[in-house]
Amino acid sequence: MDFHLTAIGLFVGFMVGLTGVGGAAILTPLLILLGISPTIAVGTDLAYNSITKIFGTFQHWRQRTVNVKVVRLFAIGSVPSAIIAVLTSQWIRHLYGSSDFLIKKVLGFALILIPICMIVKAIHSRRSGKQSDQQEKTFAEKRGLPIAIGAILGFIVGLTSIGSGSLFALALMYLFPMSGKEIVGTDIAHALLLVTAAGLAHASFGNVDYSLMIQLLSGSIPGVFLGSILSTKVPTFLLRWCITLLILISGIKLL
Repeated sequence: MDFHLTAIGLFVGFMVGLTGVGGAAILTPLLILLGISPTIAVGTDLAYNSITKIFGTFQHWRQRTVNVKVVRLFAIGSVPSAIIAVLTSQWIRHLYGSSDFLIKKVLGFALILIPICMIVKAIHSRRSGKQSDQQEKTFAEKRGLPIAIGAILGFIVGLTSIGSGSLFALALMYLFPMSGKEIVGTDIAHALLLVTAAGLAHASFGNVDYSLMIQLLSGSIPGVFLGSILSTKVPTFLLRWCITLLILISGIKLL
């Protein structure tokens, strides 16, 4: 039992529970920094994420804050695309002996993209109630766009493990006139399908370290509960932006 890994899980879970920011965008770079292969870090993080998303999805399902039609549309594009990303990674590893270099570079770009999305999201949430052009269209008129966006973002998630929350949440805010709770619930439910599919694909190629995953979970589950309790008592605005800056710096260092 490596208590350093449990401590990392505790830290990541605590920050997610406290601020709602981070998750894979913090964990995957930390694992790589510890010397774990990027391929194993991504695969393990996806498997770890699929378990943590079960609890959130169950709660939002009970609260009826999951839009099943929207989840289905995104998943049609994202799930196959994430599996294709894993297969692409394995194909590159077969040809060149390793796909770690590619994963690190794409991960770096994705980690830079995440903070930008967070900033856009913050600006969007402060706007007046004016709807975007896409929000004003009917569901049938724009059904192809979420499938296409799902395919693009799903590939990024399958290759890097990050973006299943923040990137898709931004797409939901832009495309659909939903309440904040419904955006969160729909985002988590879709992320469960996406990271589970990508995690299983990675597991089939031996890219998941189950011992590592269990040790991370042993710290992150109590960490999320502790962070969630303190989130109502601690001003998290400044901390959230510090984490955003940290993610951005991590992305720049990986490039």
